[in-house]
Amino acid sequence: MNCNKLNGFLLTFFTMLSAHMAIAQQKVTAYLPNASDIALNYQQASKIDTALRNLPTNNDITPFWKKDGTAFWYKKNLPSRNWTYMYVDAISGKKQEAFDNRKVAAALETVSGKKQNPERLQFEVLYFSEQNQNATLKKDNKWYALDLNTYQIKETNDTVLFNYNAKKPLQQRKSRWQGVRDQKKSPDGKYELIIRGGNILVLDVTTRLETQLSFDGNAEHPYGSYTWSPDGKNIIAYKTFPKETKKVHYVLSSVAGTTRGQLKSREYAQPGDEFTSYEPYIFNVEAKKSIKVDTDPVDFFGPQELHWRVNNSRYYTFEKADRGHQRFRVIEVDVQTGKTRNVIDDKAKTFIYENRIYTRYLTKTNEMLYTSEQDGWQHLYLINTITGKQQLITKGNWVVRDIDSVDVAKRQIWFRASGMNNDEDPYFIHYYRIGFDGKNLINLTPEKGNHSLTFSPDRKYYVDTYSQVNIPAVSKLKNTGNTHTVTEFERASADPYQKVGVKLPEVFLAKARDGITDIWGIVCQPSKLDPNKTYPVIEYIYAGPQDSFVPKSFLPASEMQSMAELGFIVVQMDGMGTANRSKAFHDVCWKNLADAGFPDRILWIKAMARKYPNADISRVGIYGTSAGGQNSTCALLFHPEFYKAAVSACGCHDNRIDKQWWNEQWMGYPVGPHYDEQSNITNAAKLQGNLFLIVGEADENVPPESTYRLADALIKANKDFDILSIPGMGHSDGGVYGRRRKRDFFVRHLLNATPPNPNAVLSK
Repeated sequence: MNCNKLNGFLLTFFTMLSAHMAIAQQKVTAYLPNASDIALNYQQASKIDTALRNLPTNNDITPFWKKDGTAFWYKKNLPSRNWTYMYVDAISGKKQEAFDNRKVAAALETVSGKKQNPERLQFEVLYFSEQNQNATLKKDNKWYALDLNTYQIKETNDTVLFNYNAKKPLQQRKSRWQGVRDQKKSPDGKYELIIRGGNILVLDVTTRLETQLSFDGNAEHPYGSYTWSPDGKNIIAYKTFPKETKKVHYVLSSVAGTTRGQLKSREYAQPGDEFTSYEPYIFNVEAKKSIKVDTDPVDFFGPQELHWRVNNSRYYTFEKADRGHQRFRVIEVDVQTGKTRNVIDDKAKTFIYENRIYTRYLTKTNEMLYTSEQDGWQHLYLINTITGKQQLITKGNWVVRDIDSVDVAKRQIWFRASGMNNDEDPYFIHYYRIGFDGKNLINLTPEKGNHSLTFSPDRKYYVDTYSQVNIPAVSKLKNTGNTHTVTEFERASADPYQKVGVKLPEVFLAKARDGITDIWGIVCQPSKLDPNKTYPVIEYIYAGPQDSFVPKSFLPASEMQSMAELGFIVVQMDGMGTANRSKAFHDVCWKNLADAGFPDRILWIKAMARKYPNADISRVGIYGTSAGGQNSTCALLFHPEFYKAAVSACGCHDNRIDKQWWNEQWMGYPVGPHYDEQSNITNAAKLQGNLFLIVGEADENVPPESTYRLADALIKANKDFDILSIPGMGHSDGGVYGRRRKRDFFVRHLLNATPPNPNAVLSK
């Protein structure tokens, strides 16, 4: 090759190499907007927010059924935040408008004298006659009768209504807080119970003679929480050992019409505080004697509801959760002897989540239904209450989420569950029916998606609405007997959302710290993302162990998407330590709330950045409220190598300051050194990065001093941070003002830009 050709080749080669490098360099250029760009971004975010608010979503279709279950109506959202009313015949599947809105509005205007908007008619109550010829409605606290043929309307009187909204299940899951209901009169009406001077007396209703049954009660240790045996021969009552519930306080600084701060105080038990305890006794009316029940004092949740054997007043059971949340029992008591035995004795090395327990007593057959995680997943059990024998009804690597209802006659359970379908998001809720024997499992909602289901009054039909975070909702009317679709009466489209320019969230999953478990989350990107730029990542966090929190139903509009429009990639995921997966997944939080799933979250974000090359994980922010406020500050204290900026609203920054029942559930009892070791306040001196604290001075959920004590510790450690205390505000992320300040904070610290100045005076 001659010299000229060589030089030409080299020139071409280096020119191409330089161009390639320039393109490569261009692809990794950080998005660093100027003031003009930021102003446009804020305008774009506001524009899209407004557009999305005017687009209808129908994720939650609530059917209001006729009494005979042959038809229902529902309220359908329309564009521009209007709505209409639709009527569906369940037998034929025919759908039509329930009535002419304009004619109804005109008739109402005539009779009420008030202007009516036909596109936003709002009724407190609305139901239709059996023949669909008339409707009765309640508006502005007045009742009207509407003739649907002539649209004549007249005032009418209140009437006995059928509650045809079948949203509520027939047999709701009872809370673990169901206490003993004081029963004054005996079941046979012969006696009346009296508490006097802390002691129990009975009054013979016929002779008016009083008999004292207890003598050791007094003002300090009175008897209370009493009930009768079904035969009226015995009284079960509890001797009480009260403990004062200590108070917390706050000051309202800016009450109108005052010149001084207003002190507010309320009872608020914190971890480690003493509880009132209760000792159960049995009092026999005829023998005039008492027996102390052979069981530990009830020192947690208080006395619980009693359940008697059918036609047998000798035995009753009650539920007892031990403080520390590691033991749950169903205890049977023999009223003749006071002796007890455990029908259920559920123990855990970590915790038992009592609020997720379901119990249903089938007294006629001496059985009960019970949910437990004893095999590693939340499942249903059938218990023989005489022998204590347990039979597993549901099983597998999935979880029962809740019980809809129980058909005792057919021995069937209707329930919600997630994780049964291997090819979809394990958090999607589906509805099922199964026999007490664990056979004949029926999936009522086989379509892929997150389901919400309601039944007709007679359960012949049900309405199933399902969607995914980026797939709009579908609503179907189905036949309960064969699960076949009668009609698909609503199906939304994503086209209107895409036309306004919004990018719908994308689902992403990556492996957890164990390299096996999938962590599920969503990604929100700017609608005008430049493929040649990289954008900071902001994580929205709430790692409270009481639930899972990533949205699963259609979500075209959210604060995350609105923030993304400013020039961020905003993400959310559920790390280990949250609920609705396996017991092992959940157990990560045990005495370990500072973990907050961060090892999983960081791995997830790193994996996300490999799939989404526009994500700049050298600039990662995080924000959250309440437990999320605690978590977001934790990110800067314990993971400063990854997280660079955090906004923490009304955080529980020390679990000893927050409410007792929530924190002892996850951090355990007694209060040990791990409470101190995981405290944001104790670790304040470790702060790196930029922190913005938001607190409402009137927070009655998490005491505001939780944030103020953190601020005090940061000041003493000579740390820079921002803090916003909002007068009069309760447990909140700061409202509209706080959310704007949060966005501005991330713009400054992750985009190195100046947000629009709301104090600037606009030139005329």
